[in-house]
Amino acid sequence: MKILPRSAFGQTVLLIGILLLVNQVVSYISIALYIIQPNAQQINQLLAKQIKVVFIDINNTELSADMAQAFHEQTGIGVYRESTAMALGLGDAKHYPYRSAEMSALLEGPAEVRISQGEEYLFWIKPPQAPNLWVKIPLSGLEEANFSPLIIILFILGVLSVAGGWIFVRQLNRPLRSLQRAAEEVALGRNPKTLKEGGTTEIREVTRAFNQMSEGIKRLEEDRNLLMAGISHDLRTPLTRIRLSSEMMSEQDDYLKEGIEKDIDDMNAIIDQFIDYIRTDTDDITEEVDINRLINDVVDSEQLPDREIIVIPKKCPLIKIKYLAIKRVLANLIQNAMRHTDGKITVESGVDVKQNTVYLAVLDEGTGIPEQEIERLFQPFTQGDTARGSEGSGLGLAIIKRIVKMHSGEVILRNRPEGGLEARVLLPITRERS
Repeated sequence: MKILPRSAFGQTVLLIGILLLVNQVVSYISIALYIIQPNAQQINQLLAKQIKVVFIDINNTELSADMAQAFHEQTGIGVYRESTAMALGLGDAKHYPYRSAEMSALLEGPAEVRISQGEEYLFWIKPPQAPNLWVKIPLSGLEEANFSPLIIILFILGVLSVAGGWIFVRQLNRPLRSLQRAAEEVALGRNPKTLKEGGTTEIREVTRAFNQMSEGIKRLEEDRNLLMAGISHDLRTPLTRIRLSSEMMSEQDDYLKEGIEKDIDDMNAIIDQFIDYIRTDTDDITEEVDINRLINDVVDSEQLPDREIIVIPKKCPLIKIKYLAIKRVLANLIQNAMRHTDGKITVESGVDVKQNTVYLAVLDEGTGIPEQEIERLFQPFTQGDTARGSEGSGLGLAIIKRIVKMHSGEVILRNRPEGGLEARVLLPITRERS
């Protein structure tokens, strides 16, 4: 299970989100330490001074009613016994331990602070100078601290910042995504369209370099195809002349004639393999195909009177492939099996659920291939050992691998436990190809 994103896009957005979260937390703590807390301390100091003024000339806990009434009329500050204070709203006031501790330090004795909020914002303080009395101090313009709007604003700013960063990084990475898709097209042997140069200066330079590389590869492909077509034409012309000359040989030279014609056929086959190898079938149409129908078509065309080909089809979903290219793959596999073995040949199809692929397999009853030689056989101009013969140019399996790779598939060779070789081609079910 992936927790942290691996793409540059995801990592950048995550980094922006983390930085914004840290910024919001630091801002909240800074406001609390440098604005809210100093204001609360100033209010407590002001209240403490007012309490000291109230009891500046009192040496006992008694306070005359006349003095209390006069003080209240002039300042709005009232001094009440607890029973009277309860009747005036002390019971509904909320006790604040932190403010009580600060007030105790300022008044140099145990004090209790309660706050009630109604039509007025009232501080109720029990001073150490008169523990049996409560001092009511109204403060106008002061409301109960409510941090909900601040938290909501910080949250909205964070969300908008992350969304803006997400849009910015998405726009920044869009050319990279196009570049990635184009590179995958080149890896599959296709010629992608010229990419539009956009994004930052660095990405524009990379895109321009990729377009130049893609054009260079395309020119190399065209030159190679032209070169191979020229070689094919130049070779086939003298081969045709040699064949015509051999037809004019006398009956006494029939043994030479047969050898010459066989050599000509081999050379034509080798030329055809060269052409097949450099041809990537990019012009073939990608279509949804029933793999079992393709197998039947190939087996019907490759069936020989003296060889038995058994088809074991299983129900398979339609897959998008280049029909002629995969048909060539299966035909080459069957031809290889016929060339190197004498027994029956089995062609199977089915679905590999674990790998989400459709497979076709060609099984023979030959002697197999040494395990250490299997991977090497996929290299161009590589032929099998004497166990599988040594005819041809060594391009058959290289052609097969190239076509299958173009379909984002896989070709596997393995020796069968009961003897013989299995060649299995895996083709993806869900991947879109064009």
